[in-house]
Amino acid sequence: MPYDHRNTARRALALALAATGCCAVLTGCGASQASPSSGKAQETQRAQETQQAQGAESRPPLASAAPTPTRSPLPAAGGNGSLAGRTVVIDPGHNSGNFRHSTEINQKVDIGTTRKECDTTGTSTDAGYTEASFTLDVSHRLRDLLTARGAKVVLTHDADRPWGPCIDERARIGNAARADAVVSVHADGSAVGHRGFHVILPARVRGGSADTAAIVGPSRALGERIADRFARATGTSPANYLAGGTGLDVRDDLGGLNLSTVPKVFVECGNMRDPKDARLLTSSAWRQKAAQGIADGIATYLEG
Repeated sequence: MPYDHRNTARRALALALAATGCCAVLTGCGASQASPSSGKAQETQRAQETQQAQGAESRPPLASAAPTPTRSPLPAAGGNGSLAGRTVVIDPGHNSGNFRHSTEINQKVDIGTTRKECDTTGTSTDAGYTEASFTLDVSHRLRDLLTARGAKVVLTHDADRPWGPCIDERARIGNAARADAVVSVHADGSAVGHRGFHVILPARVRGGSADTAAIVGPSRALGERIADRFARATGTSPANYLAGGTGLDVRDDLGGLNLSTVPKVFVECGNMRDPKDARLLTSSAWRQKAAQGIADGIATYLEG
């Protein structure tokens, strides 16, 4: 049979296509396999879901439908932003595990002027969204905003302990960090119709290990900045049920304030027991606004 160059070319092309096909198949098989990191992420997600389910079993009836807080990776501390060199301590109010540790959190601790329970469970919405879930979510968002501006951020806890910390320990964490500002994030549990936010400031207290003389003025300045920027960011008004509508409430019965030696305030972002406020507090978009308002207030205070 005569030698056919066309047949030879066709055979070479077929061999080349076959080799390319095998490579594609091999590449496809490799790409379809889950990477170790994605498997680990699935295991982490399953573990978180299990932990959340176990926590829901131990909560009061109202807490059964609580959505989980948004967890974000821990950003690198510090930077070249406007808050570089500054330290901010964020104190997420309560702890979801407190529901399962009533004995521990009911033990009384010294707050200088008296003794008070270590911690409480906090409140929740009618649908079961807990204050502890809310405060941790807002604290994560706040941490990220402040870190982006260059601040060093310390959390008093990150749901990494079964309960607490106690109110006296929360104060010590801020003191030990020599924080330029400490903000304790909360939501209120008042009556229906009571709406709006308020910032709690330390009163002039002296007794035992408590002496707030040095922080009353700076804490008020911090609180005023946060109240102003919180209203702007969220579009909400100061509480209509206390402090004469000023949004600034002075108290002498909170161990976290009494024992602080650095400027510190509590921010009650809204009332979880009011349906209208609850709709805001359970909105992810609104929680981001709340975190932005607090961050802006802290920044304006620290930047002078």
